[in-house]
Amino acid sequence: MLTGSKKRIKARRHKKVNRSLPTTVVLGLLLFLIGAFMALPLLYAVISAFKPMEEFFLFPPRFFVQNPTTDNFVQMVQIMSSMWVPFERYLFNTVIMSAGSTIVYVIIAVLAAYPLAKHNFPGKKLINNTIVTALMFTASVTSIARYVILALLHMIDTYWALFLPSLSTTLGVFLCIQNLNSFPNEIIESGKLDGAGEYRILMRLVVPNIKPVVATMVIFQFQGVWNQTGGALIYNESLKPIATALSQITSAGIARAGAGSAASLILLIPPILVFVISQSNVIETMVNSGIKD
Repeated sequence: MLTGSKKRIKARRHKKVNRSLPTTVVLGLLLFLIGAFMALPLLYAVISAFKPMEEFFLFPPRFFVQNPTTDNFVQMVQIMSSMWVPFERYLFNTVIMSAGSTIVYVIIAVLAAYPLAKHNFPGKKLINNTIVTALMFTASVTSIARYVILALLHMIDTYWALFLPSLSTTLGVFLCIQNLNSFPNEIIESGKLDGAGEYRILMRLVVPNIKPVVATMVIFQFQGVWNQTGGALIYNESLKPIATALSQITSAGIARAGAGSAASLILLIPPILVFVISQSNVIETMVNSGIKD
């Protein structure tokens, strides 16, 4: 039924940018230097995780490790095993929160962005302005209001205290709207002519063509939730995420500098893997986010 609409989508191709060879070489070299500079903190985190204790306090400090060791990871495991709450519990809390929040966030963002981008209804302009305005407020600005609301709803010290606030950011809806604004209305109209309803058009025509923005939302949401510590919202140790447990190691003084570096590296691995898998989609989303019809 939607074969004709899909063919029209496949026929729509981006034009290639023509550049001279010297320009391409210069741009490639510049991007390589910028990428190498931005990768230095990540490289240092990896190196620090394998530094023995005596090399942490050398003067002048050295970037590379001379005598790499895995003792930091052994010490980290020993510390985690001696905690009152098992390490597996912290990991379970974080995985459940990160995966569940990411899935729900993507669904809500797509369902909200489609009518805002492709339909006209009373209050649409007000909602769009509210979404853009909300991007200006960081989590620290709204922390007091968020705590008061959660306290009134009796959600403090529950999973909901981390889950619901993680869905409140409007960045995903904003990116979806910007990308859908450049999505051809003719394709949607052709889907309607083929007899498809709104939900089928959304799932069969629209969503497959906004995969880059969906991947971008997955990265941002997963990273944000994965790095949550619970703060003043979670007091029950068995409900705290893994970032809290690892931060307890890093805040225990210089004696645990090695174990803290190993813990920081482990905390970085999942978000990095998610980003590496979807990095091309992120670039495409950022390019298309400013395109208008």
